[in-house]
Amino acid sequence: MTLTRRQFLGSTLPLGALALTAYAGAPASLLAADGPAAPTPAPADNTVFLYGDSILLEPQPYADLLQTLLHKHDKVNDFYLKGGAVTELEAKFSALLGKEDTVLMPTGTLANHVALRLLCGESRHALVQQESHVYRDEADSVPTLSGINLVPLAPGKAAPTLDEVKAAIDRAENGPYPIKVGAISLESPVRRADGATVPMTLIDQIASVAHAKGIGMHLDGARLLLMSGMNGFDPKSYCAPFDTVYVSLYKYLNAPFGGILSGTKAQMAKAREARHIFGGTLLHGWLAALPALDALDGFVERFTSVRQAAERLLVRLEKTSGYKVHRIENGSNIAYLDVSPKRADGLAERLKSAHIEMGHLRDGKLELMFNETWLRQDTDQLIAAFAGK
Repeated sequence: MTLTRRQFLGSTLPLGALALTAYAGAPASLLAADGPAAPTPAPADNTVFLYGDSILLEPQPYADLLQTLLHKHDKVNDFYLKGGAVTELEAKFSALLGKEDTVLMPTGTLANHVALRLLCGESRHALVQQESHVYRDEADSVPTLSGINLVPLAPGKAAPTLDEVKAAIDRAENGPYPIKVGAISLESPVRRADGATVPMTLIDQIASVAHAKGIGMHLDGARLLLMSGMNGFDPKSYCAPFDTVYVSLYKYLNAPFGGILSGTKAQMAKAREARHIFGGTLLHGWLAALPALDALDGFVERFTSVRQAAERLLVRLEKTSGYKVHRIENGSNIAYLDVSPKRADGLAERLKSAHIEMGHLRDGKLELMFNETWLRQDTDQLIAAFAGK
């Protein structure tokens, strides 16, 4: 029998033609008995990082993480993004976000692009925030590859007002050459607006206008789950007004790349087709899906604890001389700290000696980004380091 390349890969990879892929597809019990021993977990690190949504792992620790996870999970392997950890992750996100189906995408740029392409169809006119990733950071991929005109709103702000959205729709529909708006994309949290989020009430108002006019709604929720613990936030409720939702896998879920796109079954079937057309159907996606799957378990609860820990620290810093806290309106996981010259002198060294890493102090201002490392030390320890005690 003559095997094609596709048949050869499909039949041999799960059986161990490539060692790493074989470990991914084998049951954990088999690995423990006949494969290499599971790595011994390293002692818990107590270093707190005051910057970053999460701490990116260096190659060796990341390889150790993957090996550990391979011993925890069986049936990990996927083939062209079908099966194993990929399918399990997609199902978990569908349930979390309240959508019918989910597709693993290799990049957030592709996820946003495909979503707008599907929602717009032949109505190639989309409203976006001027400070959004899809407008500022994706190299005009949407207009270049799909011919969709992106209309930027709310320069310098996190989100447009309802009146700004209505006016933009009116300009398109009632100009000398009427144009149908195909989609509205909202990013939340907005990284270029210091992690400010779009309030649920405003989303509902915009969605009501959009759906009444047959305009699709897309959420660029790359950092969506960093809203966990905010008053009234629930992922499913927040995503309900949107037809499609993108969430990043690598910003805080430990994946080396990738994101997910969620929507209806019909939309996601088309999304898989578009992913292939744009060259995004990878041979294997378990390397991204497996760590994200593991980190997603309990993330909402963990980050709620992160937010509570951050609030305790900010309250104490406000009462410590030489520091002044600035919170972001509707903020997610970012605040700013004014540091007096006296406090700034030797601050980085004091913090480092207490296993606390800070970012750059610019013009007396320090950006604080809450992440899971903030749970490694209690508030008293952190305050002692800031106060120099």
